[in-house]
Amino acid sequence: MPIETEQFIPVDDSVRLLDQVLEGLDYSKLYLAYSPKGRNPAVKPKTLFKIIVYAYSQGIYASRKIEQACQRDLCFIWLRKGEPAPDHNTISRFRKTYLPGCIENLLTQMVMQLANWGEIEYENLFVDGTKLEANANCYTFVWKKVVEKNEAKLQAKLQEYFAQELKIKSVAKIISAQDIREQLVLLKKAAKQQRVEFVHGKGKHKTVLQRQIDQLEEYLERQVKYDSYNGLFGDRNSFSKTDSDATFMRMKNDHMQNGQLKPGYNIQIGVESEYIVGAMVSSERSDMGTLIPFMQQLEQNYGRKFQNLVADAGYESEENYAYLEQQDIVAYIKPSNHEYSKTRKFQREQAFRLAMIYDRETDSYTCKNGRKLSYRYDIVRKSKRGYENKSRVYACDSCEGCPHLGKCYKGKYAKKIQVAVKFEQYRKQSHSNILSEQGIRLRINRSIQAEGVFGVLKQDFGFRRFLTRGTVNVQTELMLLALGFNVNKLHKRIQYGRIGQALFSPKQSA
Repeated sequence: MPIETEQFIPVDDSVRLLDQVLEGLDYSKLYLAYSPKGRNPAVKPKTLFKIIVYAYSQGIYASRKIEQACQRDLCFIWLRKGEPAPDHNTISRFRKTYLPGCIENLLTQMVMQLANWGEIEYENLFVDGTKLEANANCYTFVWKKVVEKNEAKLQAKLQEYFAQELKIKSVAKIISAQDIREQLVLLKKAAKQQRVEFVHGKGKHKTVLQRQIDQLEEYLERQVKYDSYNGLFGDRNSFSKTDSDATFMRMKNDHMQNGQLKPGYNIQIGVESEYIVGAMVSSERSDMGTLIPFMQQLEQNYGRKFQNLVADAGYESEENYAYLEQQDIVAYIKPSNHEYSKTRKFQREQAFRLAMIYDRETDSYTCKNGRKLSYRYDIVRKSKRGYENKSRVYACDSCEGCPHLGKCYKGKYAKKIQVAVKFEQYRKQSHSNILSEQGIRLRINRSIQAEGVFGVLKQDFGFRRFLTRGTVNVQTELMLLALGFNVNKLHKRIQYGRIGQALFSPKQSA
């Protein structure tokens, strides 16, 4: 007998809310991914999308488990609305082939829908990042320095072989794979003209031409391999053979306090009012280089900017400060030395440096001992994006006999000081922002909302490793997680009467 599932699903169940929210989205981009020729899909793309998002909201990620849930779980059966249950191949194909081109647009539509309901105000953006393990073998690593070292050895062998064995007078500084192929063509042509018989195995005597051809083919294979590796590295220093988009990163310590290098991705999320408004997958090992691309992606998706950016010390850099100032976004970024500056050790070490007096007319510093440090030169460092960080170096003519020798600056610049004027101005302003009443409240909310999202995804959702491989597929998985998280969050806010609450007050957080 057919079962009427409608009566078994509570009125306030999250699956009903999910169906209502996702029903209001525009799926034109999703349907464009399908070919107009051939038969229609057995399960409608919109229905299949709802099933997968609901599965991710319930912590079900494997395609076979989603297939099983569609056959046995009443909520999934209700969501199908009488359509046949999709098999795992259909689910996997839909996730890898049809969703990548439209999934980010669907998340953007959901956030805009939340904004229309008064849940999103585009005011305070809380940004945080974490590293998640890729679906790749931990022992299939390729290191850039090792490849460069081995390729240099191969080039030295090729130079010697071309000059001595092949008797080529003018040898290029770098012998490419194409150069090796050209020599192979000439040798094989000569072997054909001389009717050389190629032999293999033990006890067989190879001719000179066959030995030369075999050796060059071995060199060619290695050079082609190194060329392909160099093409995959880009700005990275490593990648995995089983997932070439994954980079080896230092993951957080496990329960045995073991920190390991594992293939993974740097995940960036932007949160407002407890909802994920943006997510990005990056191969950057540090959060510092991900902020600008992430903010540009959000602006492109929504056509507008957030007013305030709240982030931790991992995002602090002069380039990021300059970008936020250019975009008229107020930075609430905690300086990297904020906690350390509160300690007695910092005050003791920096007492001599902070006591220096700057003279704008002579562009020099006068130390506590009365000696002058005059300007010498600039140090310019260029970032990956081309931004130039400038530091001014001041040095004393003679520090001989000074009782405070070595306290001016630590490290190799013991008799010199470096001053990044622009960066210090940005840092001072951001430090002032986070110490204000509004800044304290935003920092409290960042730890609750942004870090809370990762806590829910890792602990409650049990998502600690990606199932698919490649940046495109991993990005799709991340967007599905964000969609499922937002539906659950909206459902809980409705249940607990917190609709329209953008920030927690310090009393609530306590």
